Parts: sequence; C-alpha cells; structure tokens
Amino acid sequence: MGVESRRALRLCSNRGPLSEDLSLQLRAATTPCSLSEPARPSQRIRDAFTGSGSVLAAAMATKIDKEACRAAYNLVRDDGSSVIWVTFKYDGATIVPGDQGADYQHFIQQCTDDVRLFAFVRFTTGDAMSKRSKFALITWIGEDVSGLQRAKTGTDKTLVKEVVQNFAKEFVISDRKELEEDFIRSELKKAGGANYDAQSE
Repeated sequence: MGVESRRALRLCSNRGPLSEDLSLQLRAATTPCSLSEPARPSQRIRDAFTGSGSVLAAAMATKIDKEACRAAYNLVRDDGSSVIWVTFKYDGATIVPGDQGADYQHFIQQCTDDVRLFAFVRFTTGDAMSKRSKFALITWIGEDVSGLQRAKTGTDKTLVKEVVQNFAKEFVISDRKELEEDFIRSELKKAGGANYDAQSE
C-alpha cells in the first residue's frame, strides 16, 4: 500500500466508519492484481513454447546423435544381421534411432500421415548364384506434416547423410504407393553402384 493510500485510510478512520462504497473504492485502489490467480499466458502463447510439434521446436536448430545413429546404420550394413531397416526419428530437436526390423512391411507401418522420418534399408538383389545387397536412404514426409517441418526435413537430411554414407539411391516420399517394396527394388535396379560421394569422418 502506498503512502497516499495509508494517509487516506487514517484520515477516513479519524472521521468515523467508512461508507461501504468508499471502502470498496479504497480496497480496489490499494489491492494489487489478484495474487491468488496470476495472469496466465494465452493458449496460443503456451502452444508456441510447448510440444514437440510446436513452432518453437520446429524453429530450433536440429542436432543428431551420431554415435547412436551410426550403430543402427552399421547394423543394417552387416549382411549377417537380420535387421534390414532402421528409422531415424525426431526426439524434440535431435535426430535419434527409431524402430528397426527384419520385415520391410513393418517399416511401411511406421510411415503414417502425421510423421516425418528417415530410413536406411537393405535390399538383396540378384539371383541364387549372385546375390548382392543394395541400400536405400528413404525420407518419409506424411501428408499432415506442417509446411515448416517439411522445409526443415530437407535441410536436416544433410545431418543424416553424415552418418548414412553408403547407399545406391535416395528417395523422398509422401505417397505410400511409392513405399511399396517392388517400386523401391525397381528403382534400385536402375541405379548403379553404391554412393560413395559422402566423405568419411
């Protein structure tokens, strides 16, 4: 309470009981904004600063867990491993290993309309006399992914390529039909050898 407010209260008390209206006016003038219910930011402001899909999260610089992603990458590269695919997903603003498996159809199930992810997949080509492994780098962007996240996905792929350095062909896919195994295999057959353009660290 300020000096003037206290002075006004003393003056009024010396002259007798305060009228109800005057009491209410003085309380309104001397009471700060409700301390029991502090002002809260609007829902729009809160949404901008919370949630992995928020504007703020999307605008943050993306990082990649290289060590963990490289371990997953090498697992697919190993012909003796039953794991033929691994995904790299977003954990906030960091790209980390996601799911992995031995069945390509299970990979397709990860590609829903509301997610964006990267995948490294091994395909076995050739015949019984001459089998060969070919690898694909797939970027999946679901139809419901926001425009800002779509734009960042293209930039963030450069981080993934620092780990995934050996592949015959890369794909950027938003249509589930293009995820079909026959389509990917057909495109890989058209491609030449592995991509060794990326520099090793």
